[in-house]
Amino acid sequence: MVVIHQNYLTQIKSPLNYIGGKSKLLNQILPLFPKYIDNFIDLFAGGCNVGINVNANKIYCNDILSYLIEMYKSFQINDIDETIKHIESRISEFNLTLTNEDGYKQMRLYYNEKKNPLDLFVLVAFTFNHQIRFNNSHEFNNPFGRERSSFNATMKQNLEKFIIRIKETNIDFTNICFNNFDFSKFGTNDFVYCDPPYLITTGTYNDGKRGFKGWTEKEEKELLNLLDNLDSKNIKFALSNVLEHKRKSNNILKNWIVKNPKYKINFIDNNYSNSNYQTIVRDKFASIEVLITNYEPEKPSKEQTLFDEIF
Repeated sequence: MVVIHQNYLTQIKSPLNYIGGKSKLLNQILPLFPKYIDNFIDLFAGGCNVGINVNANKIYCNDILSYLIEMYKSFQINDIDETIKHIESRISEFNLTLTNEDGYKQMRLYYNEKKNPLDLFVLVAFTFNHQIRFNNSHEFNNPFGRERSSFNATMKQNLEKFIIRIKETNIDFTNICFNNFDFSKFGTNDFVYCDPPYLITTGTYNDGKRGFKGWTEKEEKELLNLLDNLDSKNIKFALSNVLEHKRKSNNILKNWIVKNPKYKINFIDNNYSNSNYQTIVRDKFASIEVLITNYEPEKPSKEQTLFDEIF
């Protein structure tokens, strides 16, 4: 029987190594969120690192990747011991190890035929960089993580803590395209967090070749219009994004910021250490990550120098 004391659940790390995950940035992002939140909507939930660590009366974790949401729902519904037993039984059945690529490929074929949500996690445990990738036919196609990936003790503990948190939290998992999400029932005490695919970075999740909706300038503009609409209804929001990345500039985002001077720009140190913003300004290959809010955070960014340099 899995028993984990509540004190160990202060901050939960997703068991998934999701591209763009915010686990290492939570200490910077969460203090910028409103102090009181009734309904929290994580519109691009991904690995759920943000959603499961927010204090709110009700949480919605939404993602367009249906198989991911089905997996979360299975974690939520099924008994935790049965989930762990299922995972370990599959590992034994297919003799999954750090070096058995044939066993991994057989397991991948089996999942693509049956689409059991818990089997997706088994695959993720042994896939390259523990990442999730599908092709246009919705077949899982990430390669084997030879001598790197396995269902190790740390991953198992992260999964157990994750499952306990989603079982103890008032959380709904939804699979809705961001521009179809119904915000009509939300109001001034609610909060929408957006961590969309970044337009100027490269990722398999936003290239439009995975059988799911890609991310282009069209989607970028639609999301920014959605945020303006939320603001007009006095619904608080926060947007994670990058202004610049490897000499690329997100001019759509920059122009939107200029047109909305009331929005607050909070600079995030994505090097996971104490920020040296003067160094960032001088480094032409730097990725300048921000959290844009339509409210004044209690601990706002004070890096006006960087803002002036960019704009």
